[in-house]
Amino acid sequence: MPLTLDERRKSKNTKSPRRRLVPRGRDAFHIVRIGNQRFWFSDLYVKMLSVGWEWFVLVVAALYFLSNAVFATVYYLDVGGIENARQGSYLDMYFFSVQTMATIGYGKMVPRDVIANSVVTVEALWGFTFFAFVTGLAFARFSRPTARVLFSDVAVISDYEGKPHLKIRLANQRTNRIVDVQVELVLLRDSTTKEGYRMRRFHNLKLVREHVPLLQITWTLLHPIDENSPLYGVTQEKIRAQEDELIVSLSGYDETLSQTIHARHSYVDDEIICHAFFEDILTRRDNGTVEVNYHLFHSHRPEAADHSYKKD
Repeated sequence: MPLTLDERRKSKNTKSPRRRLVPRGRDAFHIVRIGNQRFWFSDLYVKMLSVGWEWFVLVVAALYFLSNAVFATVYYLDVGGIENARQGSYLDMYFFSVQTMATIGYGKMVPRDVIANSVVTVEALWGFTFFAFVTGLAFARFSRPTARVLFSDVAVISDYEGKPHLKIRLANQRTNRIVDVQVELVLLRDSTTKEGYRMRRFHNLKLVREHVPLLQITWTLLHPIDENSPLYGVTQEKIRAQEDELIVSLSGYDETLSQTIHARHSYVDDEIICHAFFEDILTRRDNGTVEVNYHLFHSHRPEAADHSYKKD
């Protein structure tokens, strides 16, 4: 039984996964931008779309409660400005603010002087603006097209048609179809120029097939490792020493959403396995059905023979 990715890392006494350009969870690069101009408020819409749902809900809730607290304080300072409110009760002022901002208007507590009515006017305007802003953001977040593309945990290198190939497995997790699918595979590698500068470079990896008319079940990407491939002569030690990172980019048209979707994934270090095959997950039955075993989607086994991909 092949070891899982976590088990391989523990067996090699490695630390946490290396930071990657295309993150998986929290293993992304932490970029510190020194001297870069920040657009906190002018770019607020983009920021609120890009944060996670937990932060979005937290920010909206905090702004909502803070707004009501501010207006409640103004009502509280205007003693006697709210009719039927208990004298000196900040809680009544707060709930009156909630009713005003949400335009509920129960009619129990009402403004009675010019100051209170003026504050109600301002709060009503702010309430319309606030809820319109939140509603628009929530709709934009829900309506954004998302891809449910499953990528294999590892990329493997083994023979295909008698020649070594890099293989990556992917699948459409939805029951619909993605049409006109385009895939690009890029290698990100550390290199040193003749002048001695160390830099990260992108190398395009040619695929046997970069386009399929539709993706309904699974697809295995194949990159031939020949003399023209940046992976020619690759070994597990070289992959680690050069800090190689494979980046897969997929785009296609979702028939259900009627929108273009995108998906990305990356592989580093121990996630690129030499001399290994993916387990077969497709079974064709006599009744014409095709079974897909997703329990084996990430599984791989050692190559039967000890092939070498080193340069002669």
